[in-house]
Formats: sequence, structure tokens, C-alpha cells
Amino acid sequence: MPAILHLEANYNMFKSEKTDLKTSGAINPLVLDYLDKKETLKTFYNNYPDVKGFEELLKTNLYTNLDRNKLSEIILAQSKLVNNTSTASVKKIGSLKQKNVFTVTTGHQLCLFTGPLYFIHKIFSTINLAEELKKQFSEFDFVPVYWMASEDHDFEEVNNFNVFGKNYKWESKQAGAVGDFKTEELKDIYSAIKESFGFLEHGNYLSSLFEKAYLNNSTLKDATRFLVNELFGEYGLVIVDGHDKEFKKQLAGVLEKEIFENISYSKVKESTDELNKMGYATQVNPRPINCFYIADNLRARIEKTGADFKVLGTEISFTESEIKHIIATEPEKISPNVVLRPVYQQIILPNIAYVGGPGELAYWLQYKKLFESLNVLFPILIPRNFITVIDGGTKNKIDKLNFKPEDFFKEAKELIDAYQVKTNNVFALDAEKEELTKLYTALIEKISAVDKTLNAAAMAELQKVINGVEQLTGKANKALKQRSETEINQINGVKQKLFPNNTPQERLENFAGFYLKYGKAFLTGLKENIHPFEIDHKILVESTS
Repeated sequence: MPAILHLEANYNMFKSEKTDLKTSGAINPLVLDYLDKKETLKTFYNNYPDVKGFEELLKTNLYTNLDRNKLSEIILAQSKLVNNTSTASVKKIGSLKQKNVFTVTTGHQLCLFTGPLYFIHKIFSTINLAEELKKQFSEFDFVPVYWMASEDHDFEEVNNFNVFGKNYKWESKQAGAVGDFKTEELKDIYSAIKESFGFLEHGNYLSSLFEKAYLNNSTLKDATRFLVNELFGEYGLVIVDGHDKEFKKQLAGVLEKEIFENISYSKVKESTDELNKMGYATQVNPRPINCFYIADNLRARIEKTGADFKVLGTEISFTESEIKHIIATEPEKISPNVVLRPVYQQIILPNIAYVGGPGELAYWLQYKKLFESLNVLFPILIPRNFITVIDGGTKNKIDKLNFKPEDFFKEAKELIDAYQVKTNNVFALDAEKEELTKLYTALIEKISAVDKTLNAAAMAELQKVINGVEQLTGKANKALKQRSETEINQINGVKQKLFPNNTPQERLENFAGFYLKYGKAFLTGLKENIHPFEIDHKILVESTS
């Protein structure tokens, strides 16, 4: 990474606090139960994501038939597509030739300027897992891998990022695999961020980084490779692009089984049905054919229609012999979808672990039967770290309001009500309502002795009085809340800071907003506080001491 012309903080950037994943609401029930080792889920994975699980896996004879020399050559050739692959990464690529070297992988879309913060969290979780495994098992080595989803075609999911409440969005009429999108259209966004970031301390570096990545490289996949190298290359991260003819050749046999035997559909549906019967909401629904046809400006689903195979939304169709010929001679034109991509990854890499978010781990749990049917190693599934960052000013507000950071995982209304109780700013007439009820009960008894038909009228009068008291109570509490308007605004402000637009910070905010304040120390601080075997939600509070 080019030298950054500013001094970095020389103290520990963050103090780490932890909260339970259930409290934070970061993980779906299926993955929570997986992490809790629920007995009924043990048939959906092989090894649990802890040191013991890795120890058991590494005792087995792994990847004996993998052509490691070929693997290293392909990845090295890919690394030369940009000019900033680090020495550390090249060394890791070379190490893949050795039989005692394995990968740990995360995959992600080619989000513009990394997209939301959790992209950073995923990659550091992967890097730190590789480093931790090396400490635990010194006789092996472990390579952190970022698998670029360059074949994905969901442009709307990758074409924007948010900094300081402003959304920077790439508008384009290009189509097909997003990795092939031309980045020359990003000049306007570069100008916008240069204007927005330039006057801030670390702004020049960020705008320069955007320029070097997106304007000096012609495609989104090369721009993303450059950007990820700049941010993580020093840690030996290896970048793999599955949209590669040499890699796809190794998938050819699986592609034939998929297209002509529908292997994924039957096996994944079996697991999906079992999980659904257990009450879990599953992430993916397999199709009979889980492949796309990919060409210039096109990535569209393949579907069997009669005896032929049609590319949906187009006039393109193939006979059985024609599509077999494509698989044999141009396999790069067949693109696996979310069901088949994990199998692809495990076929070409000596991979022992996948680091993912809650949605990813949930759909991986649907795939074990498919892996077994293809005799492909099912990796250990380990969640990325979940993180909320709190700056010093926000922490001061939380302290003055007499809350803890973890309290802000609750709804704003609940926090405001709790604050009112803490400060005795709650008006209540419960005792008075009780006395009124006793009085009316006595009156009703006397009236009933005269005429029982008057009971309903008497009860209605009691309810009118109670309703009136509750209305008065509500008005009084509204008046008290107005007196606490400053504090309530602060509660709402903190909540918005940590959950912008009711979305967890890590799922919306881009790293640039934090880099502008802290510089590279922000990334270093994140890495220092990410621990792959700690299954919790981390709250990183800026250290002011």
C-alpha cells in the first residue's frame, strides 16, 4: 500500500465489549441453533467451527488428488492482472503447491468501494482465521482467500455505498456479469467523493485510492482486485476469480451432472424439505438446473424446454449435444448459481473452512448431501465477526444517558421509556385507578341488589372513568417527555448512528466514513479485535485514554 502522509494513532484504537448474538439479533434461528450445537442439525455439517473441529478435519487425508501446481499457476496468472499484488500474497500463492497448505475462504460480491462495512469484517475474519490456525497447527500453513463473485449479475446490489448519510450510486446500462462492467463510467463518482472527502485529513488518500482502483483499471473485477490488494495485501490475502476457463475445466464433470441429471435439485431439495419440517426458513430453493449461460453483456438462466436447453429471456437455445460441446470446449460460458458455486469452490481449492455471514451459512447447511453425492469435501462453516463501532462522542452521549452500548440493540421507544423510568419522569395513577375500581365495585354491588340489569351500565361508567384517567396519564407523560426533549433526541440520534435507517451499522455504512476520521489505524484496530473463534457481537468503543 502506498505510504499514507499522516501520523496514525499510537494507542489501542478500540476497547472491545461483547454482547450475545441473540441479543444483537444478528443471526437467524437456523445458524443460532447450529452454533449452539443443536443435536437435530448435526447431520447437516461435518465439523463444528472450533479448534477441536479443525483438529479432527486435519487428521484426515485431504485433497490428495488436487493438482496444486496447476492451481498455483492459475492464481498467479490472475494476480498479474493488476500491478499491486503484494509480495506476501505472491508467497502465499506459491505455497499452495505444498501438500500441507490449505485455504480458508470467504466470498463476496464486487461491491463498489467495498460497499457496507461487513465486507471488511468478513475479510479480516478470514485473514485472522488463517493466522490463528497456523498458531494452533504449526505443521500446516493456511492461506486466506477472497473469492470474487465476478460472475454475479445483480448490479443493483453492488453499485453504491454510503458515507455520512450520502449515497454514492453508479448508474449504468451495462448488462451481464458485473465483473466485466467497464469502470470508465465512474468518473462522476470519483469527482463527487474527491469534493466530499478532499478537505478532510485522510480524504486525499481515499479519493486517490478510488481513482487508482476504478479509473486506472478498466473492469469492475480488476478494480476490485486492485482495491482489495491495497487494503489487505500486506496480510497475504489471495484473490481468486472463478470466471476462468482453466478453473471451469475442472468443473466440467459436475456441470454435466447438473444439467443432464439435476443432481443439485434432488439433493438440496431433500435437505431443504428436512429443514423446513423442523420449522426453519431456508435461504435458497434449488432449480432443476442451477446454471447460467454467460456471454458478452449476458448472464441468464438455463432451463430445459422439451428436448432442448433454452437461455431464458433470449432466443438462444441448445441441443443436448451442443451444450455438451460447450461444456467440453468453452466451460467458461457456463456459470454456477448460488447452489452450485460452493461446490465449484471446493473442487478447485484445498479449502477447509468457509467464513460467511448468517445468510450464507444458512444456505451452506442445505448443501451437505449434495457435497457427499459428488464426493467433495464439505468445509467447516464459521461465522464472520459481527461488529458495531462507537466513536468517542457517541460513547459520551450513551454514558450521560446512563445506558450501556448494548442497550441500543433495543427499539428506540423501549429506550425512551426506560430513560423516563430511570429519571423518574413517568406519571402514573395506578393506585388511583385501583381505588376507583374498588369504589365502583362497591357501588355496583349496591345497585345490583336493587336491579341486576343495571350492572352493565355501571360497568360501562367504570370503564369511562378508567379511560379518562388513562387519557390524563398519557397527556401528563407527553408533557414530561417534552421536558426531556433534548435527551430523547440524543437517544434517537445514537440509535440512528448505530442503526442508520433501522439497519445495523455494518450492513449500511462504508469503511470510508471511519477511515476519514481514524486513517489506517481504523483498519488495524478492526483486525486486532477480530477473533475467529469468538462467537459473539463485538462492540468496539473508541479509546480516548
